[in-house]
Amino acid sequence: MKDEDPQSCAEKRLSSSLEKTFKQAMAPFEEFVHAEASSGLLLMACTIAALVIANTGWYSTYDAVLHTKISIGGGFFVLSYTLQHWINDGLMALFFFTVGLEIKREILVGELADRRQAILPIAAALGGMILPALIYVLLTGNSDAIDGWGIPMATDIAFAMGVLALLGKRVPRPLIGFLLALAIVDDLGAVLVIAAFYTEQINSLALLFAAGALLMLILANMAGIRHPLPYVIFGLLLWLGMLKSGIHATLAGVITALTVPANSSCEALPFSHQMRQLNSQFEALHEEKRHIMENGRQQKILQSMENFVHKMESPLQRMEHTLHIWVSFLIIPIFALANAGIAIDLSTLGVTLLHPVTLGVILGLMGGKLIGISLFSWLVIKMGWSRLPQGVSMAQIASAGLLAGIGFTMSIFIGGLAFDNAQYLLNAKIGILVASLGAGIIGYIALFFNTRKP
Repeated sequence: MKDEDPQSCAEKRLSSSLEKTFKQAMAPFEEFVHAEASSGLLLMACTIAALVIANTGWYSTYDAVLHTKISIGGGFFVLSYTLQHWINDGLMALFFFTVGLEIKREILVGELADRRQAILPIAAALGGMILPALIYVLLTGNSDAIDGWGIPMATDIAFAMGVLALLGKRVPRPLIGFLLALAIVDDLGAVLVIAAFYTEQINSLALLFAAGALLMLILANMAGIRHPLPYVIFGLLLWLGMLKSGIHATLAGVITALTVPANSSCEALPFSHQMRQLNSQFEALHEEKRHIMENGRQQKILQSMENFVHKMESPLQRMEHTLHIWVSFLIIPIFALANAGIAIDLSTLGVTLLHPVTLGVILGLMGGKLIGISLFSWLVIKMGWSRLPQGVSMAQIASAGLLAGIGFTMSIFIGGLAFDNAQYLLNAKIGILVASLGAGIIGYIALFFNTRKP
């Protein structure tokens, strides 16, 4: 047998060494991306960056960039909006699409699948929406600022999960499941509130166009189409119809997500049997020192394996997995950069904090969430409709209620829909930031003292 070329061996060693070095360099980044707290930390960093920019000499440039007009299309069909509008109505549609996928998964196989188990987070979420809205309404009275009642209803799960992750294994897994399920119901409630109460004048023709796109999505689901392309195309048409109809365009993301198939087209045992057979065939065709790209039969087996995996994995699961990182590490941070830039006048900050809008948001998020979640949870347990998750106490539920007062992303989003008045919107954003910071710190302390190190 011919000896291998020493130069070739050296090249292989160098290639292997470079690959190993690259993997070692990428390891911290991959660990950061997959850590539960990472998206919350990145969101926090972008929020701080936006606040710093807005309160320095960069504000004029920042504002000019956000209000730059971007046009798509030509002739009789042109979409022309500011960069901030594209972010809030375009990119955020993907965020809502991911929320829709999560809602559907939770209802089918998650914490909300079992009726008795689902009653507790559903009741807690309802309490955490009703009480904050009532507190806000009581504080704003009969003024036009009352339109912001939906702002303190929302919970930012990325920030909340980031705080939980900082506590590590002190937090019982069932409590994390409870908070996730609560946030899913909370998101669903926010979506319904946006659809029902924050809708502009309806354009009937555009709404009819959107209804046609929705019908095509439903037919694609009923026909068992599993390829993502039809859902992407008709989802975009639905988004366009809703954008022009007056109903907020981001709701198209949730509606499209609910039509994505969640079933597998292959049973588990036949799948396992088929994969074992293919694996055996693959091993039998293995040839030493022959690259796999030169082995056509092995390539066909690999393709068959991939096809079977796609049949076993539901389109919903695949889309959610693919989009999660993009939404958490790109879309939401961009939204924070575009919307958290608040120019704060320290000389009038005291007056701003005492404004009914600011107070309504702060007390709604920090007090309303805590009281509503704790009270409604206690009621359904007392009435025997549900029970506490194993290993979770009412004190921990109350602590989770404090964390639910972190209402950043969805609260700012609803604030932008509720107010045309720039001062009201500024007050609302300051209230959201103060409440989110306070809820995060107090919630962390409360959970620290109400949990034990394992």
